[in-house]
Amino acid sequence: MPKRVDHEERRRLIAEALWRIASSRGLEGASLRDVAAEAGISLGQLQHYFSGKDEMLAFALEHISALAEARIRDRLLALSDASAAPSSPSSPPSPRTVLRECAAGMLPLDDEARTGLLVGIAYFVRALSDERMRRHAQEGQPKLRAFLADQFREAAARGETVAGLDPELEAMLLIALTDGLTSSALLEVITPEEALGFVERHLERLFVR
Repeated sequence: MPKRVDHEERRRLIAEALWRIASSRGLEGASLRDVAAEAGISLGQLQHYFSGKDEMLAFALEHISALAEARIRDRLLALSDASAAPSSPSSPPSPRTVLRECAAGMLPLDDEARTGLLVGIAYFVRALSDERMRRHAQEGQPKLRAFLADQFREAAARGETVAGLDPELEAMLLIALTDGLTSSALLEVITPEEALGFVERHLERLFVR
């Protein structure tokens, strides 16, 4: 019996090969042949899964985003379990904790996150001149902004924020803050830990408890 190939798993392996290249020598110089060699497959096999570099980059970005979301969920779950009493079920994390962890997940705090952000930057640069890729890239931010706004809205309803807070505005400002801090951290103007510290300081000014 011929070995059955898990196509989604093969696509993930190709994406991971692309990340390894990105972390060592950047993306722009990485050809399809380079990625195929890194993944241990032939160029023809790679082209069976991805018709070109842009398609491969888009899949890699989506997979990286999914992994980042999973890391944030796992961290929030761990924090909930740690704060619960031994005989009590875990309680959902506070909106402030969720906002802090979401912002942390958008910063280059470890090698995996850093590589993911570099892939995202490469995708962003291509999207500026490619209408199809730009439409695809535009889909993510409104969903993130809506989620963050919901957290601010819940916190305000619970009396945990300063008076007069605008959830939609603060959601966009938090995204802009993490974007700017990410750029500075990737350029090594500040450390990733300093970037997270700035996020925490920002949230301190918005929350009363």
